[in-house]
Amino acid sequence: MLRALELRKDFGGLTVLHPMSVDFRPGEVHALMGENGAGKSTLMKVLAGLYRPDAGKVEWRGARVDFTSPHDALVAGIAMIHQELMPIPDLTIAENITLGAEPCGRFGRIDRAAQFARARELLRELEADLDPARLMRTLTVAQTQVVEIAKALGRQADVILMDEPTAALSDHEVAALFRAIARLKGRGVAIVYTTHKMDEVFRLADRISVLRDGRLVRTAPVTELDPAKLISLMVGREMADVFPRRVPPMDEVLLEVSGLTREPAFRDVSFQVRRGEVVALAGLMGAGRTEVVSALYGLQPASRGTIRLRGKPLIVSSPEDALAAGIGMVTEDRKGLGLIPALGVDQNITLTALRTFCRGQLIDHRAEAAVVGAKIEEFSIKASRPAQPIAQLSGGNQQKALLARCLLVDPDLIILDEPTRGIDIGAKAEIYALTQKLATAGKGVLLVSSELPEVLSLAHRIVVLRRGSVAATLDAPQTDQETVLRHAMPS
Repeated sequence: MLRALELRKDFGGLTVLHPMSVDFRPGEVHALMGENGAGKSTLMKVLAGLYRPDAGKVEWRGARVDFTSPHDALVAGIAMIHQELMPIPDLTIAENITLGAEPCGRFGRIDRAAQFARARELLRELEADLDPARLMRTLTVAQTQVVEIAKALGRQADVILMDEPTAALSDHEVAALFRAIARLKGRGVAIVYTTHKMDEVFRLADRISVLRDGRLVRTAPVTELDPAKLISLMVGREMADVFPRRVPPMDEVLLEVSGLTREPAFRDVSFQVRRGEVVALAGLMGAGRTEVVSALYGLQPASRGTIRLRGKPLIVSSPEDALAAGIGMVTEDRKGLGLIPALGVDQNITLTALRTFCRGQLIDHRAEAAVVGAKIEEFSIKASRPAQPIAQLSGGNQQKALLARCLLVDPDLIILDEPTRGIDIGAKAEIYALTQKLATAGKGVLLVSSELPEVLSLAHRIVVLRRGSVAATLDAPQTDQETVLRHAMPS
C-alpha cells in the first residue's frame, strides 16, 4: 500500500498542498479530482519523486520512503504518466518506450530486436497501430500520449500514477486504455488516476479523493457520489448546465475550404464555416483533424486546394499570413507550440500583437501592461503578478492565457484545437461560454475536440474525418455519439 501521511508541499512560501493523508490500495483505481490548481498533479509528483515534501511523509509497503528522484520511485515500483508529455523527439518510439530499461544482449549492448519486439507488444496492448521505428517528432500529441502510456505499462510497476492520460485520445483509444487498466487491476496494480472527464471517473474509479485549493476535501467510494455531488465538492458550489444554448448562425459564408490536400495526412477536404457558426472536426486519432487546421493556420501548409476567407482567395504559407488575414488559433500542443515557458504571462499574451503597442521601434510598455491587466481580469487568469513565468501556472490558466492571446488581435475565424484538454470542469464551462459568445458576435469557430459530448453540445455542424478524408458532414443537434463514431471508424 502507498500512503501519504500529513503531506505538505510549499513553493516560494506559498502552501500548495496543505497537510493531507490518503492511501492507495493494490488492485484499485483511486481517482484524484479537483479544479486546476487544486494540488492533484503536485501530490502525484511528490509520490513519484519529482518533488520532496516539506512536511509529512510517504509510506510504501509499510515503510517510510524518501525518494530523491523519479528514478528512486521507479526502482521501488512507482511509475508516472505525466500530463505534460516529455518525449525525446529524436529517438524512435521503441527507444522512448524502453528508455532506461533497454534489453541488453552480448557485451552489454542493446538488443535492438528485443527492444522493438517489446515496444510492439506494449503498443499492441493499447491497440495502437504505430511503427516502433518512427521518430517521436513525427507523432501527433495523441500518438505521443499513447507512447507515454505504453512506456509506463512497460515498467511493470506496482503503482501507476496517471495524470490526464486520455486528454488527447479519442473514444477508441480511451476504450483500449480502459481495457489495459482492467488487466492491471487484475494483476493487483494500484492506479492513481487524475482526469477532468466525469464519465471516466464513474466508469473506472473504486474510490475518489477530492482536492480543493490544496486541501483534501473528501475521500469516498465511488458509489457514495454522483456527478452533481462531485462537482459541488470540487468547486465548492453548485454548477448549472455547463453547455450554453446554441444561437443559429448567420447566412454569410466566412470560410470556404475546397479540395485541401497534403498527402499522406489528408486529401480532398472540403467544408464551410459561416459567421456565427461553430463547426467541429471529429474523428479518431490519425484522422487528420489537427493536420487540417494546421494547414489553415500555416503551420503545415497544404500542397493543393483552395481557401477562401470572406469570399476572397487566401494563400496561407505561415502563421503570419493567417494572423494578417484574421485567423487566430489555439494550438493542441500547449507546451510545444503555444507557450514560451521562460516568459511571463504578460509577454505570452501580447506575443503576436506587439506591433499594436509599438511607438516607432519601441514598445509602449504602459499600454501593453494596461491591455494585459484587462485580459487577465477578463479571462480570470490566476497569477501572482502579470510577469509571473507562465510555466508556473496551472494548465487551465495557461490555456486561458493562450485564448487571451488568440483573441487579442480580434480575428474573424478562431481555430480551437483541443481547447479543453487537461482543463477542469469550471474552466471548461468558461471556455464553452466564450465559444458561444464568439459565435454570437459573428465570429466563425472551427473546433477540434476528442470529447464527443463537447462536439455535440457546442457545434452547429460536425465534419467527420476518416483516414484523412471527409466521411460525413452532420447536423450536430440532430445526431448522436454512435452516429459520429460509425462514420469515424474505418470500414
